Amino acid sequence: MSKFGAVGRGVMFVVVGLVTIIVGSFLLRGNMHMWDKTKPEKSKGDSPE
Repeated sequence: MSKFGAVGRGVMFVVVGLVTIIVGSFLLRGNMHMWDKTKPEKSKGDSPE
């Protein structure tokens, strides 16, 4: 039973890691789209680009 617990813990670690990476990529993609939609004349010059 302890071996199954260790394997289950490892599987859960991998699953949580994958979900975190997927959710993080979607959040970054959304932020990038929001930054792209801001107009240069309305930005206050906070970003160097």
